[in-house]
Amino acid sequence: MLEKALSYLVGLGANKARIENITLPDGTQQVYSNVPLNRLSKYIPTADSIKMSTLTSLVDYIKGNIDTMAERMIVQVKSPVEVCLFSQLDEDRNREYLVNVTAQVPGFNYEKFIDHETFCINVQSKFLNDPETDKDLILKFAGTVEQGSVAEYGDNGVTQKATVRTGIASKADAVVPNPVKLRPYRTFMEVEQPVSEFIFRMAEERGITCALFEADGGAWKNAAMQNIKNYLEFELADYKDQFTVIS
Repeated sequence: MLEKALSYLVGLGANKARIENITLPDGTQQVYSNVPLNRLSKYIPTADSIKMSTLTSLVDYIKGNIDTMAERMIVQVKSPVEVCLFSQLDEDRNREYLVNVTAQVPGFNYEKFIDHETFCINVQSKFLNDPETDKDLILKFAGTVEQGSVAEYGDNGVTQKATVRTGIASKADAVVPNPVKLRPYRTFMEVEQPVSEFIFRMAEERGITCALFEADGGAWKNAAMQNIKNYLEFELADYKDQFTVIS
């Protein structure tokens, strides 16, 4: 046993790290070690991130000065429905992730045909009333179209025709409105919801079905993120030396 213990201690000594400056043939010097070395980072405890659902909560948390934070902080608008709060880099080039804010927005099945009654209910409840949009127009059209008339008149890929009721007993042919401007709930409630263009389509699939297809190439996302950034910069104007908002 004693012999094994002595051999173990000798082995430890043999593996002791040595750092040497070696002069290469071209005259330059390089630093070498006789054993592999791993850098030991200084342990800096970090907090678990807080989950929030409104921008107001984030602003109240910052203004409340509840927790100790770094001298410089980053508020990142990652998407129309997500904002994060990070610290500046520490000495090991790491950031502390303090807050994650995820918006709670109503869902809508874009680019999917649904029955016209469900469609109307969803448009009424998940899109803002705005006289500058076509919400009332598509609700009126979807609610008064005659079953069977969409297939009867067909479409040419650009426009569709259908029969709509114009009174108690009267009917008229009408072109399905396209494109339409709508303002759906798609980002944090504290900021303005962007207006977007949509393609409104109807089909006959065991009854009348309706669908909305986004037609702005995702430009609404940039507008929403800019609205969030503007809101946070305004609310944190007195803290701009410590908090930088990026999107």
